[in-house]
Amino acid sequence: MKRRLLWILLLFTIIVPAAVAQEAGGKKEASFAEEHELALKWANFLLLAGGLGYLIRKNAGPFFVARTQKIREQMILGEEARKNAEQRAAEVDRRLAGLDAEIAALRAESQKVAASEGERMQRETVAQIAKMRAQAQQEIAAAGKAARAELKRYAADLAIGLAGQKLRVRVTPGTQEALVRGFVRDLDSPSSKAQAN
Repeated sequence: MKRRLLWILLLFTIIVPAAVAQEAGGKKEASFAEEHELALKWANFLLLAGGLGYLIRKNAGPFFVARTQKIREQMILGEEARKNAEQRAAEVDRRLAGLDAEIAALRAESQKVAASEGERMQRETVAQIAKMRAQAQQEIAAAGKAARAELKRYAADLAIGLAGQKLRVRVTPGTQEALVRGFVRDLDSPSSKAQAN
C-alpha cells in the first residue's frame, strides 16, 4: 500500500506539472511555474522525503536489528568478562588472604628450624669442648708421665753420679784392693759354690 502511495506521488509530481505546462503555453508556462513554485517545492520535498523514508525503512530496520543484536552480544560478552574478572579478583583476594597465613607459617617454621639448629650447634659445641677437654687431659697426663719418667731418670743419673763421687772419695786404692780380694774370696768359698749348684 505504501508503495502504491509512493508511485502515485511520483506520478503526480512528474505528470501534473508537465500537463499544466502544456495547457498554459510558453508565456503562461513561466507564470505557472512562478505561481506554483511553492507547491512544486513541496512536491519535490515530499518526493525526496518519501524516497529517503522508503530507503531508510528498507535498510535501517535490518541495520538496527543487527546493530542491536551485536550490542546485546557485546553486553553479554562484557558481562561474562566482568564475572570472570570478579572471579579472578576473588581468587586473588583469597590467595592474598591465604598468603598472610602462609607467610606466618613459614616464619614460624623458620624460627623452629633456627631454634633447633641453634640447639644442635650448642650440643655439638658442648661435645667438641668435652672432646677437647678430654684430649687436653690425656695430653697433660702423658706430659706428666713423660716429665715424671724424665725426672726419675734425671734423679737416677744424679744418684749414680753422687754415689760415684762418694765412692771415689771413700774408696782409696787400698780399699779397692781389699774389696777385690774379698770378692774373689767370696767367689772361691764353698757356700758360693753350693749356691751355684
